[in-house]
Amino acid sequence: MNVAVGVDLGGTNTILGVVNSQGDILFKKTVSTNQFKQPDDWVNWVAQTINEYRLDNAEYLIEGVGIGAPNGNIRTGHIAFAPNLIWQGEVPLADMVKRATKLPVVLTNDANAAALGEMLFGVARGLKDFLYITLGTGLGSGVVCNGEMVYGHDGFAGEVGHMTLIPGGRLCACGRLGCVEAYCSATAIRQTYLDCAGSHSSIDAKVISEWARAGDEAAKLAFSQTGEWLGLALANCVAVTSPEKIILFGGLAQAGDLLLEPTRKSFEINLLKIYRNKIPIIFSQLSDNDAAILGAATLIFIQKGN
Repeated sequence: MNVAVGVDLGGTNTILGVVNSQGDILFKKTVSTNQFKQPDDWVNWVAQTINEYRLDNAEYLIEGVGIGAPNGNIRTGHIAFAPNLIWQGEVPLADMVKRATKLPVVLTNDANAAALGEMLFGVARGLKDFLYITLGTGLGSGVVCNGEMVYGHDGFAGEVGHMTLIPGGRLCACGRLGCVEAYCSATAIRQTYLDCAGSHSSIDAKVISEWARAGDEAAKLAFSQTGEWLGLALANCVAVTSPEKIILFGGLAQAGDLLLEPTRKSFEINLLKIYRNKIPIIFSQLSDNDAAILGAATLIFIQKGN
């Protein structure tokens, strides 16, 4: 059986999966991204994991490796100045993995990979125009118009997370001030909570959601403010792309209605009238980081004509 490797390189974790052409994930392994201080260390882990899988599963032919990565460029195969990775500068990751594994490699933006996985195997099946938002360490986005991923002339189109939300606002990991990502991500909601409560510096988005459900006023306010900001940002995107649906994915999306209700309210308030009450905001139904793994692996099947 022919299979492909899909890798979701995230700011917090890396997840490697082996996928068949029907979208079944046959194998999955997770590791902390930050343990790899240099790209070469990460590449060696990928190559070693693939080799171990080959030894145990000789009946499967691996056709290639697809990678979804922050600031990944499908045209160059490079990661360029990813603010949520500890590796600095421009990293020719596709070529590095190709040399280490002796396999074809395709690399793209992690949110674009997830959007492709959702389009083929998730709630975006059948959609021609949608916006895909990943709410994790940062805020990633994939834009699909007329059934095609929007890459732009240089491969970097669709950076919703780095649109300016509040001029002169919070410092973003990219070095600019007031980006959407600095207010609408699993990392950002922690800062919002601290601004509201002024304590509990070790908490994360999951704990904040638990406290909000238990009635903690600062936690509830943090979600309310985050939803208000996210709704405004999404309304601005609609004016450019006019999607059929907006799909939310990632760790912060696990908060469910705590996030969705204030987001929808702000979204409708800030929409131009011609768009109101006709663009659903929904959650992905794919588990964990399966969307990115599926999408990254699918890049290989597409390249091979499968």
